[in-house]
Amino acid sequence: MRYLSTRGAAPPVDFTTAFLEGLAPDGGLYIPEVWPTLSQGQLKAMAGRAYASVAADILAAFAGESLSGADLQEDCAAAYARFAHPATAPLRQLSADHWMLELFHGPTLAFKDVAMQILARLYERVLRRLGRRLTIICATSGDTGGAAVEAFRGSTRVNLMVLFPEGRISEVQRRFMTTTGADNIRCVAVDGDFDACQAIVKSLFADRAFAGEVDLSGVNSINWARIAAQSVYFLTSAVALGAPERSVAFSVPTGNFGDAFAGYVARRMGLPVEAIIVATNANDILARALASGRYGRGPSVATQSPAMDIQVASNFERLFFEASGRDGAMTAAAFGRFAETGALDLPKEALDAMGSVFRGASATEDATAAAMRLAFGSNGVLVDPHTAVALAVGRCGVPQEMPLVTLSTAHPSKFPQAVEAAAGARPALPSHVRDLFVRPEAIDHLPADAETVKAYARAFSRG
Repeated sequence: MRYLSTRGAAPPVDFTTAFLEGLAPDGGLYIPEVWPTLSQGQLKAMAGRAYASVAADILAAFAGESLSGADLQEDCAAAYARFAHPATAPLRQLSADHWMLELFHGPTLAFKDVAMQILARLYERVLRRLGRRLTIICATSGDTGGAAVEAFRGSTRVNLMVLFPEGRISEVQRRFMTTTGADNIRCVAVDGDFDACQAIVKSLFADRAFAGEVDLSGVNSINWARIAAQSVYFLTSAVALGAPERSVAFSVPTGNFGDAFAGYVARRMGLPVEAIIVATNANDILARALASGRYGRGPSVATQSPAMDIQVASNFERLFFEASGRDGAMTAAAFGRFAETGALDLPKEALDAMGSVFRGASATEDATAAAMRLAFGSNGVLVDPHTAVALAVGRCGVPQEMPLVTLSTAHPSKFPQAVEAAAGARPALPSHVRDLFVRPEAIDHLPADAETVKAYARAFSRG
């Protein structure tokens, strides 16, 4: 299995290289040279199997010869043993043809745990084999950072540095990052929004001298292994609802587009996905792009669903590459223009290809609050604001009889004020994290300046 850069100017690499580098040397994102496919028989055989076992098989298809099936089975079993629900990613029925996929049963109560728990184990295994130690730097709009900190804390092979926008995440999200006390973890509040944090991380990867100096890697959704790991719950949930005999639609709350693209990956592997609804809040660059054909950055707006307060969806480049016939030169030119001007116009052929799978919709703050109220009033279910965004946008033309799965990406207790204000009930933290608010925090503060962050990272990597 080999991986190409979306920008076409980097040589193909194996899974291990794509996994450890994160970003290709030409600034592109890695994507499989050939999509692995699953037969109808293979899809049917997933029914009733343990989630960890299915995950190991899917990751093996993407890893090729880089990792053995036995090692992946061992690592997946260990990763998902930490989840509070025996099904790992269970379905909850909301109505006759509508289900909610609960992705918040991991140690930090968010869907990011599903990928991050296995990524940390893969890093340990590969780095031990290579005799290497890495510095991982990631930007987070809230949940990625907490999941990464929990997964990598105490690692003997990884130093982890997390950048988050100061004042733009919930207290619960922040405390999952800042309270471990682990020597290999640094949490940095940046004076800027998430897009500023993400831009800094991309600039660090683009500086090849710096990346080599600190042996840099990343676990944001630019890392292909994250996307591969997230594709698993699209497969398991659809099979549980009758795939491959019937198609399924998904509603995905998203800002950086990684989770929605993971659904596309499952579709490319052979899963009959009728549609993927890209649900956004007021930061609606993705919904606007799919509706109008213009992918244009706007000002970042603070909302009650802060993990989606993003105006540059990094994984959209992967979809553009696919929809443009895998034209690396076109993709490089398009995203070069976007970096300079903040906008690009999608070629009609690419927009039509995207529209055959994706439908974009945005929810207002009032509609998001109303969705939280309705979920509690109708089903007795408290949902977080991000899940509520996906509930609020509805079916977007998906036929009523078509099974619809709405991804529930965070436990409501991560956003207690917003949930209580909307639904009139305050969600409690699960028992295993009830001490979160008495743990001491460790936070550093930096300006939104790449050179300052580089200096900080150099000192951390040497320490």
